[in-house]
Amino acid sequence: MNASTRNPGLTRRGLLKSAGAIGAAGLILPASYRKAMAEPKRGGTFRIGFGHGNTTDSLNPALWDQAFVQVLGNTMHNYLTVIGADGQLEPELAESWEASSDAATWTFKLREGVTFHNGKDLVAADVIASLNHHRGEDSASAAAPIVEAITDIRADGDKVVVITLQAGDADFPFILSDYHLPILPAEDGRIDYDNGIGCGGYILESFEPGVDAHFTRNPDYWKSDRAWFDRVELYAILDSAARQNALITGEVDVIDRPDLNTIHMLERAGVNIISVSGTQHYTFAMDSRADPFSNNHVRLALKYGVNRQQMVDTILSGFGVVGNDHPIGRSNRFHADDLEQREFDPDRARHHLREAGLDSLTVDLSAADAAFAGAVDAAVLFSESAAQAGININPVREPSDGYWSNVWMVKPFSAVYWGGRPTEDWMFSTAFAAGAPWNDGFWEHERFEELLRAARSELDEDLRAEMYFEMQQIVRDEGAIVIPMFSDYVMATADNVMTPDQIGANTTLDGVRATERWWFA
Repeated sequence: MNASTRNPGLTRRGLLKSAGAIGAAGLILPASYRKAMAEPKRGGTFRIGFGHGNTTDSLNPALWDQAFVQVLGNTMHNYLTVIGADGQLEPELAESWEASSDAATWTFKLREGVTFHNGKDLVAADVIASLNHHRGEDSASAAAPIVEAITDIRADGDKVVVITLQAGDADFPFILSDYHLPILPAEDGRIDYDNGIGCGGYILESFEPGVDAHFTRNPDYWKSDRAWFDRVELYAILDSAARQNALITGEVDVIDRPDLNTIHMLERAGVNIISVSGTQHYTFAMDSRADPFSNNHVRLALKYGVNRQQMVDTILSGFGVVGNDHPIGRSNRFHADDLEQREFDPDRARHHLREAGLDSLTVDLSAADAAFAGAVDAAVLFSESAAQAGININPVREPSDGYWSNVWMVKPFSAVYWGGRPTEDWMFSTAFAAGAPWNDGFWEHERFEELLRAARSELDEDLRAEMYFEMQQIVRDEGAIVIPMFSDYVMATADNVMTPDQIGANTTLDGVRATERWWFA
């Protein structure tokens, strides 16, 4: 069976646009594709080639920062909640939950019959230790900002966990699906992440950071309708050409981030292309503490100096939409649809340079394909468009290995990719809240912080919408980040790789759950 018979029209532009309308609900595949699918069956070794992975990667969930370790985590661990392929929140280790009337106290009932890979039963103490791993003043966890509202976690017996927050948070159960927050077994009130023990569908056999990870199926997995493969292997293949060649020659079964300029070549080679539209966005982060980026007029000059549509057409080959310098995607519930779209405008860029007291501007822009496929080319395009406004951007090609530790949040102007988050509060708290570990613009704004706290605990949906609209406007006009484009999640698979009829769009590889949800024909 070739790609065109198994998966007709999947990459056609009309289907891509309809997927964008579906947004976080996921891509609904054509009826002809669904009919061609075999029923899920067990067996085989599933191999994924990633355009991510660093020698500094770790089994510590507090430090996970890109798709390789996200999939690694979801392969061997489970979470209290999970975002389904339809974008809705689903129970996982938490069988059910209830909120107090003010949404400040949440009670989670744990699922019976779940055991860790070492045979230990899941109990409330495991949940408490796993969440506490990310809490506290000394926490270095990237998830610290999204759990800092927790004031108390206690057990009510072995199978009930009660979590108290500083204030109401209607979205709190979503937070517990974050890939940093897997549930690991506790020992003396702490977790030992280095032993690789979880309760997920696969047991870790080996892990070499920046190279590969190998798993075997968990024979005692509590989900009888998931984790179909006998083995799973993850490979970090940062070079896009090498990654695509590995798929074509059968060395791997799936790759993320294929070169969008070569999609037609891949299809001719019998490869299937899957594209879903969600919250993924590509950015250029500016260190607002460093000159000249400490001046908002300089930041605005750069925002008006980028040709967004050109980037979507050239870098994404049309697999995406223009961004508006804030991180909330069109599929998000409170997206500011009426906020004026910023356009390429060299005259306005020059105006802001003059307001900053400058006649011209010269800056270095660090980029590598580790940031996103085509990041170096995007930096060159940015340089060419900004030059029309008297801005000299010098693209600096950085090594892909170590990019996330040596360049991102180290160099003052750099290319970045974000998978986005399912809720507005989650995205803003992770990357824009003052002091957040992943606030890559090192940006602070008093009114933004006030709104962030108020919107989180506001139960009136109309009032929340107004607050999030203003926050998007503040970030667009005063934030330390250029967001020129939102990219579809594009993946390429061998012809025998089968997927459900709906693929999650909350992040790549079916919500980084491909190892659990997919199977071989």
